Amino acid sequence: MVTIYTDGASTGNPGPGGYGAVLMKGSHRKELSQGYRLTTNNRMELLAVIVALEALLRDGLEVTVYSDSKYVVDAIEKKWVFGWQRKNFEKKANPDLWRRFLRVYARHNVKMVWVKGHAGIPENERCDQLATQAAAGDQLKIDLGYENALKNK
Repeated sequence: MVTIYTDGASTGNPGPGGYGAVLMKGSHRKELSQGYRLTTNNRMELLAVIVALEALLRDGLEVTVYSDSKYVVDAIEKKWVFGWQRKNFEKKANPDLWRRFLRVYARHNVKMVWVKGHAGIPENERCDQLATQAAAGDQLKIDLGYENALKNK
């Protein structure tokens, strides 16, 4: 059983953003984060989940992901994303990330759990710190999916 906490942040929304993730299994713990120069909060919330799942070294794991993003948790647990997929994500935000998510999601048995943000849950608070620090960093990457979508509007 792997436990993952995730969070995303964006200043300005859109603006500089970042994600944070904490992965735990037994006594093992790993923290992940990255910042982007221009993105949205929802993209960072989703990217946090994706990157955390991609970091798992074996397929077929039982994984519980805790997120304070209703956007991400509801889309998965209420199975909206599968309807979006059937319609090729027509008129849906972030199709690049949702496609990437579905590829890694299929490799594991994933359960999503919504947690209230800023409610004193240590790992959720840590993810928030990681995400906001990454967004404020000076090593910001380019969110190609977001910036290319802006150009094509």
